[in-house]
Amino acid sequence: MAWFYLLLGGVFEIGWPLGFKLAATTSYRMLFIGLSIVSMALSGLFLYLAQRTIPIGTAYAVWTGIGAVGTLLIGIFLFHDSANLMRLLSAFLIITGIIGLKLF
Repeated sequence: MAWFYLLLGGVFEIGWPLGFKLAATTSYRMLFIGLSIVSMALSGLFLYLAQRTIPIGTAYAVWTGIGAVGTLLIGIFLFHDSANLMRLLSAFLIITGIIGLKLF
């Protein structure tokens, strides 16, 4: 169950920068800022629940990795951020590190 909490926390970790981006680019600023705050709180809650079982170093790295790579992909697909080779390679290295922490 802890890994499910961690995955869910990582998804909410993606939600708050997305909310801030939408707040900056739409007329629904307060709505998206509010959703960002809720997403931050839920992200932290699920990290807390996960790290009761998963070592904190592993949990934090996975949580931030999901947030970083997920936000990068949303930026590429929804906001047309750069998808150059070095950015994608860097994201791959983050994913590789997360897998390594889980396996070893």
